[in-house]
Amino acid sequence: MQTQTHLESQTVINKKKKLKKNGWNLRNTWQLHAMLLPAVIIVFIFQYIPLFGLVMAFQDYEPWLGFLHSPWVGLDHFKTMFEYEDARQVIWNTLIISSLKIVFNIVVPLAFALLLNEVYIMKFKRTVQTIVYLPHFLSWVILGGILIDMLSPEGGIVNRVLVSLFNIKPIFFLGDNDWFRTVVVITDVWKECGFNTIVFLAAITSINPTLYEAAIVDGANRWQQTVYVTLPSMLPIIIVVGTLSLGNILNAGFDQILNLYNPLVYKTGDIIDTYVYRVGLLNGDFSYGTAVGLFKSIISFILVVAGYRLAYKYANYKVF
Repeated sequence: MQTQTHLESQTVINKKKKLKKNGWNLRNTWQLHAMLLPAVIIVFIFQYIPLFGLVMAFQDYEPWLGFLHSPWVGLDHFKTMFEYEDARQVIWNTLIISSLKIVFNIVVPLAFALLLNEVYIMKFKRTVQTIVYLPHFLSWVILGGILIDMLSPEGGIVNRVLVSLFNIKPIFFLGDNDWFRTVVVITDVWKECGFNTIVFLAAITSINPTLYEAAIVDGANRWQQTVYVTLPSMLPIIIVVGTLSLGNILNAGFDQILNLYNPLVYKTGDIIDTYVYRVGLLNGDFSYGTAVGLFKSIISFILVVAGYRLAYKYANYKVF
């Protein structure tokens, strides 16, 4: 009994010491907290206050009636979402495009990082890395305009090359359902390859050099060193990148699709975000658009949590 009382009193003392320490730290770092205050206010205004608008997903919202007087319909919009053929097709398109992006945005940068790591001329290596990294900083508004001109069936440079070298008829890449997904995935990989390459190159540089020395002593060539030393050592970061990408499985790239697609490719190119934009804002069906967006957000949140749990379990990745 005395031991239990002693432990309880010690716990209370420790809590008081911790609170006192935190208070002392706050008094000495209040300037830093004050610097964060404007950012916190902006996030609260533009990220948290709009969450109250989610009530529209459960109403037959009319702007002139407002949130308080619009009729309540419960889960009707969510039921409608799964009844519409267009909505099911949009979800399927999103899963296909985002899955392909996740896979190729790991495989291509990983292969490129391994190849770039074998270059010993530093000036050439840095030049290539900078050129590949540059598209990451360009918006899809700019790249969309460039790609529309390049892939145009009438005078686009890609079709000119196909016609002159391979005698192939011009292809309407951005207006053909058979080609649109391929173009979306390839252009996204081209844009983001440089950023992901840097992540993998950083992982390569952190590998213990003695592992390579031991492999050389055992008679391993460069390919064998890559297979048995480099790739196993990079496996944790590959798992982290892959599992954390699960949270983006329903984010197939709104800005990219919006700048590239058109009504001809809605069947294979329309994704959840563009569908919400078109139905909710352009057509004025605010409640249904909000319901679709809320469904996507809930699934994405679950996948983000699952991704972090998998990254922690298999790669010991921690946020804090």
